[in-house]
This record gives sequence, C-alpha cells and structure tokens, in this order.
Amino acid sequence: MGLTKQYLRYVASAVFGVIGSQKANITYVTLRGGEKGRYVAVAACEHVFIWDVRKGEKVLILQGQKHEVTFLCPSPDGIHIAVGYEDGAVRVFSLLNGESNVSFNGHKSAVTVIQYDGLGGRLVTGSKDTDVIVWDIINECGLYRLRGHKDVITQALFLKDKNLLVTSSKDSFVKWWDLDTQHCFKTMVGHRSEVWGMALLNQENRLLTGSADSELRAWDISYLQEEKAEGEPKVKKGKTLLDDDDDEDNEEGVDESLEERILSCKKAGSILREARDRVVSLTTDTKARVIACHGNDSVLELFTVLSEQEVQRKMTKKLKKAKKKAAKAQEDAGEEAAEPVVERMLKDEIVRLTNIKASAKIRWVDCLSCAGGELKVALLLQNNTVETYSLKTSDKAPTANKTARLTLGGHRTDVRTLAFSSDNLAILSASGDTVKVWNRSTLQVIRTMSCEYALCSLFVPGDRQIILGTKSGKLQIFELASGTLLETVDAHNGALWSMCLAPDQRGIVTGSADKTVKFWEFELIKDQGTGQKRLTVKHTRTLQLEEDVLCVKFSPDHRLLAVSLLDCTVKIFYTDTLKFFLSLYGHKLPVLCLDISHDNTLIATGSADRNVKIWGLDFGDCHRSMFAHDDSVMFLQFVPKTHLFFTAGKDKKIKQWDADKFEHIQTLEGHHREVWCLTISPNGDHIVSSSHDKSLRLWERTREPIILEEEREMEREAEFEESMAKGDVPVVPGETQGEAAPAGKKTVETVKAAERIMEALELYKEETRKMEVHKYACENAGKELPPPKPNPILVAFGNVSPSRYVLDVIRKVRSSELEVSLLVLPFPYVPELLKLFNGYIQQGLEVELVCRCLFFLLKIHFGQISSNQMLVSVIDELRMNTLSKVREIRDVMGFNRAALQFLQRELESKEDVMFFADATGQLEEKKKKRRKRERAILTIA
Repeated sequence: MGLTKQYLRYVASAVFGVIGSQKANITYVTLRGGEKGRYVAVAACEHVFIWDVRKGEKVLILQGQKHEVTFLCPSPDGIHIAVGYEDGAVRVFSLLNGESNVSFNGHKSAVTVIQYDGLGGRLVTGSKDTDVIVWDIINECGLYRLRGHKDVITQALFLKDKNLLVTSSKDSFVKWWDLDTQHCFKTMVGHRSEVWGMALLNQENRLLTGSADSELRAWDISYLQEEKAEGEPKVKKGKTLLDDDDDEDNEEGVDESLEERILSCKKAGSILREARDRVVSLTTDTKARVIACHGNDSVLELFTVLSEQEVQRKMTKKLKKAKKKAAKAQEDAGEEAAEPVVERMLKDEIVRLTNIKASAKIRWVDCLSCAGGELKVALLLQNNTVETYSLKTSDKAPTANKTARLTLGGHRTDVRTLAFSSDNLAILSASGDTVKVWNRSTLQVIRTMSCEYALCSLFVPGDRQIILGTKSGKLQIFELASGTLLETVDAHNGALWSMCLAPDQRGIVTGSADKTVKFWEFELIKDQGTGQKRLTVKHTRTLQLEEDVLCVKFSPDHRLLAVSLLDCTVKIFYTDTLKFFLSLYGHKLPVLCLDISHDNTLIATGSADRNVKIWGLDFGDCHRSMFAHDDSVMFLQFVPKTHLFFTAGKDKKIKQWDADKFEHIQTLEGHHREVWCLTISPNGDHIVSSSHDKSLRLWERTREPIILEEEREMEREAEFEESMAKGDVPVVPGETQGEAAPAGKKTVETVKAAERIMEALELYKEETRKMEVHKYACENAGKELPPPKPNPILVAFGNVSPSRYVLDVIRKVRSSELEVSLLVLPFPYVPELLKLFNGYIQQGLEVELVCRCLFFLLKIHFGQISSNQMLVSVIDELRMNTLSKVREIRDVMGFNRAALQFLQRELESKEDVMFFADATGQLEEKKKKRRKRERAILTIA
C-alpha cells in the first residue's frame, strides 16, 4: 500500500543568537598553545562555545546532545574540558579536535560543580541530587559516591598533596572527606545559611567561604598528622559541634575524635564585602593569590592574598608606627609606657584590590594571572554578554581596563518577534532594545539597530525596509541599507500586539491593547533633510472594538479580517466594509495567535488554554479542537501553500499539525525555556524560532518522509526506555546505605549493554551445545562428520570463536558503564561467565578487564557463588590462574619500567641534559634572570 499523504521531516540546523547561557559558568581555556587569556569557554544551551575575545569570533563548538550545559571545568593540562549537563551526565571533550571520548553517568539531576585534582587524573562532581561522585578519568570509571549533604552541592575541592576532599552545600555545612576510607571525618557548622562558594588559600592552609551575608569567612587549617610528626603535643579530644549565636569566634565545627588524626579548623576572622546580598560566585586564580567574588549586582570585588614576606613587611611598618605613637604619648604624659603590641589580623593578609563595575548584572566570573603581574578577568553577564577586563595587580591603585565585549552575536533581552524576507535569505529578530537582521546561510548579523520594545515586525515588500510594532503603541520604520530609523509613528495608545501585511502589499493592519484595529497604506514622501523620497505609512481607517486586540490577520484573498479579542473570541469582519461576519467562540482563555490557510477555507487559533481549534471560514464551524501543548500556545503559522501548520508553546516545544486530518505530525524539541515566536520562510523550507533561553534556532525541511505510525512507535519506545532507566538499581547484598556508594547509575545504555552480554552468552551456550551434539554424532557414526554451520553473527565478526565473541561484547561496553551493566545481569548467567573468565585468563586475553569484571561479580554475588558447590572448583582454578597471570604481567611491566629508566639514565649521561625536564620551571628561571637584568639597567640609568 502506498503512502496516502507524505510529510517531510524538519530537523535542527543551527543554534545562534546566544553568546553565553546563564546556567553554566565561564572559564578561560587554552587552544593549541595559543596566548593565555585569549579564549573563553561558555555554555550555549546544550553546546559549549569557545570564543576568541580579541577577535570576537567563535572558534570552536563542542556539540551537545539535548540537555542543557550546567558546568564547565578545564583540565590542569589545558587539553581537555569537562562539561556537566542538566540530566546529571558529564562529558570530557578534547580542546584539540572538539570530540568527546569519555562520558560519565552517575547523577540523577543537574551537575552543579566539577573539579579536577592536581594531576588531572581524577574528577569530582557535585549535583542537585546532593551526592558527590569521584571519577577516574584514566580508567574511565566511577570510583565512589559520597553521601552526606542534604541540599545542592555548591563547591568541591581536592587538596593537592593529601588524599582529602572538601565540599560545601546549600545545607549550610562544609564537609571534609578522607578519600582513602571514603567517609566524612569532619563537618563545619559555622555558617547560619547556605554556603555558596569556597576557596583554598595559603598553600591550602586557609579556607575561605562565601555565604548568604556580606561576610567572607576564613578558617585556618592545621594538619595534625604533620604536627605530630614534628613532635607537637596532641590536641584535646572530645570537642563538639559549636554554633553559638552570641560568640562569633566560636563559629567552628569539630566532628568527633577521628578528625583529630587528620586536621583541625579554627575560625581566623572574616572579610566584609561591600555588597549586602549573597555571594553568587567566588573564585580564585590558579595560584590562589587573587580572590574574585560578586553578588546579584554588577560590581565585582577583587581581593589579593599577600605572601608571608609582604605580611611581615606590613607588620614591621605597623609596629614602627605604634612605637612612634607610644613614644609621643609617653612624652605628653611624662610616664613610662608599656611596649606596644601589634596583633596580626586577617585584614593584614587579605587586602581589597579593586572593584570592577560591569555594564549589567554579573552571573559568573573567572580570573587568570598572566606574566608581569597582569590579571585578566572574564565576566558572563545576565544579559547575554561576555566582558573581559585587564589590570596590573602590582600597581598601588590598580584600575581595570575593559579589553573586550561580546555583544554582536545576540540580543540583550528575549526576542519577541521574528520575520523572514521574501527571498528566504534574511531573518529579522527584534527584542526589548535592538532589532537585528541575520544572513540565513551564514547566521552572521548584517544589521543591528536600536529600537523600542518590539512586539511584532515585518519586511516591507521589496525587503529594503522593516516595520516594528512596539509596546508603547508606536510603529517604527527602519531602512536596512543605511541601518537608520526613518520614522516613528504614534499609531496606538496601548501595546501594539499584532501587525499583518495586506495581501495586495499596499499597506498593513495593526491591532492594539487600546481596543482598535487600524489600517495603514504605504506612501512615499520627500524627506525634509535629504530631499530624497522615503517610505512612510498613512492612516486610512479605524475599527473600534469592545475588548483589547491580541492578534489580527487578513485572509489571503483580502476579503476577510480575523481579529482575536481579550474576551476569548475571534471576530471575523469583511475587509471592504468592516461589517461583522462571524464570531468564533469556544476557547476558555484568550486566543494569542491565529492564521488563515492559503486557500481561505480554514482558520486555526491557538490559545492560552493550551488548545488549538480549527474552524471553517465559510460558516465559522469548529472542525476540531486539539490539546496542543502543556502550556499556553504562543504562536501559530501555516506552512505556505499547504494545510499543515506549526505551533509554538510555553512548554518549550514546537509541533507540526495537519489541519485536514487533525493529526500531530512531529515535535521539534531543542529549546530549554518558553518558545515565544517562530517564523516560516516563504518557500516553507526553513523555520526560525526564538525562546526565553536567549537562543534562536534554525530548522530545515529535509527530503526524509515521516510515517506517522513509525513516529508514534518511536515516541512510545523513547518513553519506555526512559521509564526503564528510571527503575531502581538492584541492591548489592551486604552493601549498606552509608556515606560511600557505587558511582554508576542505571541508564538505557547500561540496560542495553547487559542485554548484549546476555545475548552473547546465549549464543555461546547454543554454539557449545551444537559442538557437543556434533561430537556425539561423530562418535556414534565412527567417522568425522561435516561441522555444523556457524552462527551468522560469528561469521560477520570474522569467524571468531563463541568465547572470543563474548569477550568482544564485554570489551565494547563503555568503561564507565561496565559495573552497572554487570549489576543488572541476572545471576543464572554468572556461572557461565566465570568459566569463560578462567579461559581468558589462562590465554592471557584482556587480563585487566577480565579481573575487573571478575572481582566485581564476586563482590556482588558472593553469597550465591560461595554456597554453590558446582563453582568451588571454578573459583579455586580462577584463584590460581589469576594470581599467576597478574604476577606475570606485573613482572613484565616492572622489567619494562626498569629498562626505560635505564635508557633515560643513559640518554641523560650522554647528552648531559635532563630528560623530561620541567619546561615551565626553566621558563620561570629565565624570566627571573630577565627581570634582574631589567632592574640592573634601570638602576644604572
């Protein structure tokens, strides 16, 4: 049976108009050994954009899938960047080619913080699900999950030389974790509200925390293991958690005697910020010499941490001053004065550097120390802008200079209206303060013009001018060639909600909140200044109504005018006489959008009641009412020359419908916030949509047909897979729900991987049974019979043996998903797998991978395996084989390592150079020598 009606699929083509999404932070990155501080990485909905701030260009896009980016963290070597997503996934991208080879799935909700350790081998992630997970990047697997916080994790920091982790959360606690034993050994309770930011200073001997007030609290950390090693006395045991409202000095928390074997914390004081609201973000440069923090305003506060020598110099000056003062007081009083004592305070160690006033409210900040005492600061603002500043920290009164501002590629506020030019090549987008014209093929901005708050727009026939309808009721006419405002017409006394071009292209009609519909004609008049003719509009007729007008539309034959009113009805009038023709009523809430089909037979209306109704224009009868979106329907438009139409809703979706068959064709998902409007190109090949997430999205019509039954089946499959992945993870016998737990999470991929392993084992069993039957038949016949036909799957894999095929399937499971895949594997498959593992180890095949699987299976099925008499001999054999094979591999590795060290020594002695020397250390030495020479030259001069 042939297809009765063919629909063509629309697919996402590009995301543009967004400079940086607010949900994720901004961070400096280095590309291919490029200049330090030249490139910044920001989130752009589900993608990551790398911007060259000097040129103002996008140099790299790290492609996401469908979930929004929530956090970015570059690796210490600058080659990779870890990206956290809304669904809890973490992907590690290479900045050399923009590809992602490592991905982790462990969190149930959005990732809120990511941090690398000093070597870049481990990654810690915190999430809205209150869990902290430590990942092994080299082995591409989760190490453990740390539970203990009761609210969103706001920061997590590794300590460089010690295997410790410190985390902060909105539950007001700061927790210290011992990663050797995977437990929390200390909880600090000195905060009375959420801890929003945290930083380690002074070689990790001081902790600075930012909370919901104007104080930055500082805590001195003393590592007690070191003190004991130096022969210092033990600290007193038995301290309890303190949270004394009256005594600020007692704002420290000590959690049980166990922590005294590791470290103790004592409040050192606090620094007062100028801002009165909460800390939004708190960060330091890589050496922790500069602290940057800001609140919900546009002021960034910078502090500098003085070195010990600088503090000593400062204290010496203070003491001299105090002695002078004491001597003077002694002379005046004529009495013997006591020796002055100067107390060292926190404000002597952390000094305010300067404040930076940004052009809008700051959302995220990152800072970078460069050569010559230069500090570079990158700000992501709340109005879709990136700003960078530079200042010299060595100056006595440093002032910040703005070095770059990325604004051209996007609007400051939400785009509320879109329009396509008649040749399908230009796109018009207008927001609260600017109107931009984009080239559809390159997605570059052609023109940017300042305007009032725009609500509707269109290209004037000829595409040389554009007209905007504004919130204040004005019509603004712009010329595209010069990018100038030609005229502003006071059209209405209320918001101008809708505007429609007349089918004869000689004028427009406007509808407003002042309860009027006005008709305008295009006119060419002589400009007083230039003497040349320019376009204007002349008011011809007015239609007065009883309610606010929300939407107006001409029928393509110019016979009828449809007007949507605030009383939830749509009134149809004759265009020539303005006589009333029909009233379409049925919606429970006002109709926000409507459109008339090209043949004047149908009118479709979308309402705030979430329904779309299709009416006949002959008699005003409602053909069908369809529940279209989960929230208000914001925009509706027919595809030119068809009865197909698109709707956009506040539920973040765009949907295509058939107005003849009343069927939902497809859903375009991509936006992460409410979709405000869309526009379809005159040829119907392209759609552009705008959303509250600040992005504009281009969708293209492909040649791929849509079969509705298949589409519905795919939707059902996606729903089933999602529900399957949300199911409970099998409980591991003997595992308690304590502070530490396995890092992985059950996902669709892990379930599919487990199914593939089961299928491979079934195939292995079947092939083994076939071989046994063949062997028995040969024995009975007393001669060699032709072997049975191998399984087509084994043939496709190059005639591999069944046991080798099982190993290949296990090897193809992602390293980060291996444990969870084995966890959901039913026990009846385990004995066969253990026997196979024995064979693999004997042959020396993938010993490391097999041992990892073996130890995990033994751990989770220990009770059943140890009580099964059939497996005793298998386990015993595995024990002997595993020990001998692992020892053998270790010996080979040790031998190779010793050989490499020998070669290294040989090369070093021959060439008299340090092999693998730290190039950065040599560079620092050169810089020091150069500075000394410069100082010497200045002294001589």
